[in-house]
Amino acid sequence: MNLPLCERTREEYGGWDGLRRACAALGLDGVEGIWSGGDIPADFPKDLLAGYHLTFFPDWLDFYREDRKRLLYKFGSMDAVAWYYGGRTPETLVDLYRADLRRAAALDAAYVVFHVTDVSVEENYTYRWLHTNEEIIDAAAELINLLLGDAEWPFAFLVENQWWPGFTLTEPENTSCLLEGIRYPRKGILLDTGHLMNAERSIATQRDGVRFILEMLDRHGPLCRYIQGMHLHQSISGAYVRRHCGALPIDFPKDLPGQYRACYAHIQNIDRHEPWTDPAVREIVDRVQPAYLTHELAAPDRQAKLRAIRQQLDTIERGGERLE
Repeated sequence: MNLPLCERTREEYGGWDGLRRACAALGLDGVEGIWSGGDIPADFPKDLLAGYHLTFFPDWLDFYREDRKRLLYKFGSMDAVAWYYGGRTPETLVDLYRADLRRAAALDAAYVVFHVTDVSVEENYTYRWLHTNEEIIDAAAELINLLLGDAEWPFAFLVENQWWPGFTLTEPENTSCLLEGIRYPRKGILLDTGHLMNAERSIATQRDGVRFILEMLDRHGPLCRYIQGMHLHQSISGAYVRRHCGALPIDFPKDLPGQYRACYAHIQNIDRHEPWTDPAVREIVDRVQPAYLTHELAAPDRQAKLRAIRQQLDTIERGGERLE
């Protein structure tokens, strides 16, 4: 399961041994960790870490390119840019990502996950994109090669699909271009099932989602061999997008912190991270046979999270019985 690596997680699970017991009770090997912004507890047991989700900025390309005009449009001032990114130059971004790669290596992560996408707060509402998939993929490959360099990192580097512009896992040509552009030999794909569902607004049921995901896998043919990991959850949000996207809300906050708070809640309504309850999802799991499967489910607390994972595990098991 996905969890932030921080003191709050340790406290919520009653210590790392409590987290270990919770994983064992569900038959999980451990967690896919993510940095929460502070120090990772020094006593976190490495053997509980299956993988590591790298930190990310959803809106990074204009900062990386030093496009001052676009940055001023989005943020209003370079001081606000520095507030958001923690600095004023692209090296800020590079240093932040490299530090996170070192955290993953120090924890002996078997794989890391990286988002290949770019989306601003405004685009999250308007769905009128500033950059093309191709632009973002080319720039992301350049950044990834810069970050990884020629070092022999101890993990597989997996790119995760989004519904925002960039790598969506809907266009095989774009997928191939991204993979060919990354020089790192241990590269691969992490299929996020909910994100792929978000890419098709006509999906109205989980069964629709299964059919669409299988269709995208069919389209990708031999490229599917690169899929090493999976974030398993479902997201049916097309109706919400049709109602709430197309323009900024009339009452949208004027201040940047307020905008980001509003946008985060908006994204949660699109990217729902809910457990699968239709056993047809087993067809996706059996088709992909990922080396790593993370139950990436939203929940307000520990008990709700564990219940959601159990529900999804039961759904997968029922799917196996249905296919026999």
